[in-house]
Amino acid sequence: MAQEPKFQPVQPVRAYQRIVEQIEDALIRGDLTPGQRLPSERELVSQFAVSRSTVREALRVLESGGVVRSRPGDPNGPEILPFTSAPLRKQLFRLARVDQLTLSELIGFRMIMDGAAIQLASRLRTDEQLAEMEQTLVAMRAAIDVDFNAFSEADLAFHEVIARVSRNSLIETCNEVVRGVVLGLIADKIANATNSRALMLESLQHHTEVVEAIRAGDGHAAARIARQNLYDYYAAYVPLPDREPLQALIDD
Repeated sequence: MAQEPKFQPVQPVRAYQRIVEQIEDALIRGDLTPGQRLPSERELVSQFAVSRSTVREALRVLESGGVVRSRPGDPNGPEILPFTSAPLRKQLFRLARVDQLTLSELIGFRMIMDGAAIQLASRLRTDEQLAEMEQTLVAMRAAIDVDFNAFSEADLAFHEVIARVSRNSLIETCNEVVRGVVLGLIADKIANATNSRALMLESLQHHTEVVEAIRAGDGHAAARIARQNLYDYYAAYVPLPDREPLQALIDD
């Protein structure tokens, strides 16, 4: 006899959520494009066959997500806005910070994404961009004699150059968010560590080796050095049982 299927409880969906879904689906299909206007509020009430308050709640959700812009007193309907990475950045931050991903997961993600970005940069970089990377190394070297915050800012500039050269805005956005969360969790520990200067010097050496590998066009070596740098810099703050996935990323 066949076993009866087990179903899960369902959540009721409010009417305004269906309106949001329809408008977002129209954007995905290309039926709506940035710069276009939605119908007036009155027309939306008629088309969706809902109350004015339901339409307004849907528009509020869309506006908070950066999908539309509505101006009080504007006789036209809400304007469809161009896509930006801001909503994605916000959601990634919530995922990384609020949902309590482990520090090991966050660092592992950075090791994967940094390695990929650096491998791309080794193939795509121009001489001017290589010179820009070298300038960030000069800034990092000078920052060691200032403090950890100055070093961290110079290090951020290095990774911003790499992400830009990789020509992948998703890598840039994800790395920016995750890096910020990781530093927010342990920056004070690194800054106040007795070996803080040694960590910065070692990190600078790794960054220098990465740039040399990029100069030589050896993306695999550059990516491997970058992953090793992140491991050496952060692994001490990860509980021993959680280090195995990180170790797997450098054991190649």
